[in-house]
Amino acid sequence: MANLFGLGYQYWKEVTGVLRSIIPVYDKVNMAISMGKANRYREMGIRGNVFPGNKILDAGSGFGNMSRIAAKLTDQQIEVVLYDPLSMMLSSTRNFLSDSLKRSLSSGVFEYTPFREQVFDAVLCGYSLRDAIDLEAAISELHRVLKKGGSLVVVDLGKPDNEFLRYFVSFYLKYVLAIIAFFVAGQLGLKFKTLHGTYKKWPKNSELYSILCRRFSKVKFQTGLIGAAVIIVANK
Repeated sequence: MANLFGLGYQYWKEVTGVLRSIIPVYDKVNMAISMGKANRYREMGIRGNVFPGNKILDAGSGFGNMSRIAAKLTDQQIEVVLYDPLSMMLSSTRNFLSDSLKRSLSSGVFEYTPFREQVFDAVLCGYSLRDAIDLEAAISELHRVLKKGGSLVVVDLGKPDNEFLRYFVSFYLKYVLAIIAFFVAGQLGLKFKTLHGTYKKWPKNSELYSILCRRFSKVKFQTGLIGAAVIIVANK
């Protein structure tokens, strides 16, 4: 039976292949297509949910942008595990994070993490959960590794419930994004069109809220850019 939400293994392999190829321009294009708001939304999710002394899982860490902001907000007084399926992304984190930050690297997927139960104070997913192979399995696993009372922070694309707004966001991702990405990064930027494919497999905002509510005791759900961005804090 096909997963209701998630990329599925075959499409996930295609998407990760694209991600490998765009590593040199990844951050630059992401900032452009989010209208410069990507880091602002990351900080909105992290602030007040990560504290000095916490042990953090940065799930789908990429270059460690979520970790970098969390470390800045806590004066580097956290311990971070950066977890990503792409070793090339992980090896680049040293260029983005302070030498004083206590951290370790681990490679794998959301659905099968190599961590014990209830080991992390917070799990951070910055523009990454949308690339899960099986979304519900991924959320279940992230819930498992969180301590009681811990927070899952998700910052990602949003899929508005309003049909007109949803069409508008889809149009932007399918057509306008390619123009912006090409302007910023040339031919390599055109590979960002894959974002539209992941968006199509992503649940609507109300559906994502419902999925999280089935696992977590409290879910705070904020949107930005007319619902095209979500900032979510789910407490175990």
